[in-house]
Amino acid sequence: MPEAIYQEALEAYVNPHPPARAGTDGDDPVGRSFHEFAVVPLGAGLINQSYKITSQYSGDSFLLQKINTHVFTEPENVQNNYELIWKYISANSVDFYMPEPKYFPDNQTLFRDSKNNYWRIFEFIGNSYTPSTFKVKQAKDAAIIFGEFASCMDEFDAEQLHIVIPGFHDLSLRYKQFELSLRTDNSRRLIKTALLADELKKRERYANFYDVIIESEEFPRRVMHHDAKIANVLYDKDDDEVLCPVDFDTTMPGYFFSDLGDMIRTMTCPVDENSVDFEKITIRKKFYEAIIEGYLKSMNDHLTASEKKYIHYTGLLMTYMQTLRFLSDYLNGDVYYKVDYKEQNFDRAKNQLTLLEKLEKFIKVNYTIL
Repeated sequence: MPEAIYQEALEAYVNPHPPARAGTDGDDPVGRSFHEFAVVPLGAGLINQSYKITSQYSGDSFLLQKINTHVFTEPENVQNNYELIWKYISANSVDFYMPEPKYFPDNQTLFRDSKNNYWRIFEFIGNSYTPSTFKVKQAKDAAIIFGEFASCMDEFDAEQLHIVIPGFHDLSLRYKQFELSLRTDNSRRLIKTALLADELKKRERYANFYDVIIESEEFPRRVMHHDAKIANVLYDKDDDEVLCPVDFDTTMPGYFFSDLGDMIRTMTCPVDENSVDFEKITIRKKFYEAIIEGYLKSMNDHLTASEKKYIHYTGLLMTYMQTLRFLSDYLNGDVYYKVDYKEQNFDRAKNQLTLLEKLEKFIKVNYTIL
């Protein structure tokens, strides 16, 4: 029977002092076999491979995870960021909860197996779930908890964190990449995207606004989660109360629009970015208001006057950026985003442009800032 991909890492964690081999003097009574543990793959994550590991004797569980080194080329930096944040929160008695990192032998939080896979272990949060569909209150609670994360890190020096994905939410860079993608020699795709590309060019002002943000002291660099969506929030199965955010891999220095903007982009519309039912793309006012209200409940005292002034630009910036990325990838031959059919990135770009147009109209009607 072939060795399971997780076997080396699991053995290293549960049996740091293995029993002496047959024929040697003595035996180590604390030696444990990885066969004593039940392993259940967790399929929710799109990037890393995760497993729930449960002792068949004590019933205790923990989370074993293999880091995707194609996405995170320097896994040590990813885990170092997590440790810095977790230790800061623990040392300062901050009222915010994160899953506790566990350690391999020699006090290491990362284990590299013989195939150069990188593994880590976290406390497993039991009796929890992430909703596939959600109510207004759950959306608000997600905004509150992501706001609490940003607020509790307000006095932490964000520059201590590694940049795990350079240019991840750099809107100026994404616009330049979009312009380069228009030089493709795939004439069919270029013709097909012409109308969408023109609409994105008309909105270059968003990329220009990003340049203003990064040059102004009124928009400080902050610790941002950079993947703030409801799929990265755990809720209690019994009462639906929020427990904590998870998946801090992209946490690094960023700007105020990232987390709030991504929540608006992913949580205000009743269909997601993969939907081709474009007629259903709309902005749910109650969800939008709940997300803004929830985030400000946690962050109002920490935001600058300029950040508050442009709070309704956050969703616009993130939705525009995602439209650029989908269309650029389509023109480049689908080299970044996994696709289930040939035209999916085009459909995703059309989806996000439709969402952007609906968001622009919604904000113009309700907030008169555009």
